Amino acid sequence: MAIIPHTALWAAIVLLFSTLCTAKTVTYDFNVTWVTANPDGLMERKVIGVNNQWPLPVIEVEKGDQLVVNMHNGLGDKNASIHFHGMYQNGTNEMDGPIMVTQCPIPPGADFVYNFTVNQNGTYWYHCHADYCYPDGYRQALIVHDTESYFYDQYEEEFTVTVSDWYHELVEGIAPDFLSVYNPTGAEPIPQAFLFNDTLNTNLVVKPNTTYLIRLINIGAFVAQYFYIEDHTFTIVEIDGIYTEPTEADTLYIAIAQRYAILLTTKNTTDKNYPIVTVADSALLDTIPSDLRLNLTNWLEYNADADHPQAVMTVDDATDLVPYDDFTLTPYDKMPLLPEPDYTLELSVNMEILGNGEGYALLNNISYTAAKVPTIFSVMSSGSLATNELVYGEFTHPIVLEHNDVVQVILNNNDGGSHPFHLHGHAFQVIDRTPSYGASFYSYVDGDPVPYNASNHTAFPAYPARRDTFVLPPQGHFVIRFVADNPGVWMFHCHIDWHLSQGLGMLFIEAPTQMQERLNIPQNHYDVCKTGGIPSEGNAAANTMDYLDLKGQNTQVGWLPGGFTARGVVALVFSCVSAVIGIAFLVVYGLSDLKFKGREEEGMGEGGKVGGKGVGKATVMEASRENSGEEVK
Repeated sequence: MAIIPHTALWAAIVLLFSTLCTAKTVTYDFNVTWVTANPDGLMERKVIGVNNQWPLPVIEVEKGDQLVVNMHNGLGDKNASIHFHGMYQNGTNEMDGPIMVTQCPIPPGADFVYNFTVNQNGTYWYHCHADYCYPDGYRQALIVHDTESYFYDQYEEEFTVTVSDWYHELVEGIAPDFLSVYNPTGAEPIPQAFLFNDTLNTNLVVKPNTTYLIRLINIGAFVAQYFYIEDHTFTIVEIDGIYTEPTEADTLYIAIAQRYAILLTTKNTTDKNYPIVTVADSALLDTIPSDLRLNLTNWLEYNADADHPQAVMTVDDATDLVPYDDFTLTPYDKMPLLPEPDYTLELSVNMEILGNGEGYALLNNISYTAAKVPTIFSVMSSGSLATNELVYGEFTHPIVLEHNDVVQVILNNNDGGSHPFHLHGHAFQVIDRTPSYGASFYSYVDGDPVPYNASNHTAFPAYPARRDTFVLPPQGHFVIRFVADNPGVWMFHCHIDWHLSQGLGMLFIEAPTQMQERLNIPQNHYDVCKTGGIPSEGNAAANTMDYLDLKGQNTQVGWLPGGFTARGVVALVFSCVSAVIGIAFLVVYGLSDLKFKGREEEGMGEGGKVGGKGVGKATVMEASRENSGEEVK
């Protein structure tokens, strides 16, 4: 047994008591309600607010605090939850928030209590983790202040900046057209606007020759954004809650769910104001409407009376911007490369049309489909069978991890789009990625996918960057490592909300035996399940008698019959639509003919006219075109 020197022991005791004395309970009461807002000035719409207000409140705590959020679902027509994005929830897996994973959906009228200790620091956010929910405005920053950070005494003031895409229609209205036979390619809905702190034309008011901490969070649902400030550089000090070695940069690429903290020292002048520029990554958009503004100008305001100029774009396309490569950042704690993995998982991303003609996303040919019982409850009720992956169903794509194993995940992208993957419960080391940022980031799109080759790769970094959300390049790959030291059920998924709705996710069931020993799920969580009519025990099929019998489990949509292609599906769909329209034409024409003959026999017409108005093919054809969406001329 190691001997602890008296001085070290006393230091540890003093630190413990200091933490206990300064830690406090921070409580927020959230009544989640519908409100109206018009953040881009183009359309007023319903959004999800808190306590009848929107934007939502920023949650602010200090490291070591107990955070309590008393949530009431006052929406009336929608389930809800809260995921505290980036919080490891070590020992409190039940507070993580994704519905049908670590809790039941919170139905309208129900109450739920989130209660956990914040034992980390940095820049985070919170959002709804129910189906089609957070793009309707249910998302905001969560800041953990840390007076012991290495840069705490280097800045005078801090700002929190969120960037996001914005839709004018409720997500529940957009979704049916997205997952549809009429959208077999799975083209994501195009936003109507992009926001900066949930609005436009914002000033960050600064003083000359002063250093500020700026926290940057992409709280959108789909589109990554570039960020820079004209004629300024800054110093990166944090990514996703992980402090980094101070690194100078001038441009960042912030994918969905990613966060940065930067130190910015202002100029020693007040003669002008400088554009803060955010530019949407247009490579993610299938089409770019003529009225969609991809680049926004907000301002670093030195002088309120001076001009506020619009940004001058110096490149033809946003993909020509070269951001700082987060792969090359070094953690401030210099945590070394983890040892060779105990468990390696190789995954491939594919976007496919399944048997219903709709586009889905798959990892190793599985499109994530939630179980009938939240997976955490299957763990807690399955006894010694908890280590058997079969308990959790085939289509939740469950992987059981041994406690404290070093886990390596190889993720290959067979898709031409990028995917920001997020791992709940952990920050992971990023040890390999191809291609890199910059012009080469999209260089593989027109070629063949390049999977990871274990026998032919560059040397892994000695001190790899760590974060909880990392971008999988188009048709490229990345490799990550983490230690399975946090017992719980953790999602690993693409954070583009449209892609998660298509099934681009899976579950890690980490140390289920230790989960049963350590977790203490509050009765309130079981009550919410009962209120919503959702079982809280049993396997993925809600079978409590035989946990290895999955009869009746939720399943993904079946595969297309052999030989069908995307083009074939489209042709088949529109052939069927045309056939239906053709039959409708025949029926309408036939009925009109019978009606005409009946009236002619009564002596009410001559030459094919009734009451002086023609009843012929033109009218029927116009109706046919209207039904098919074709323009009527």
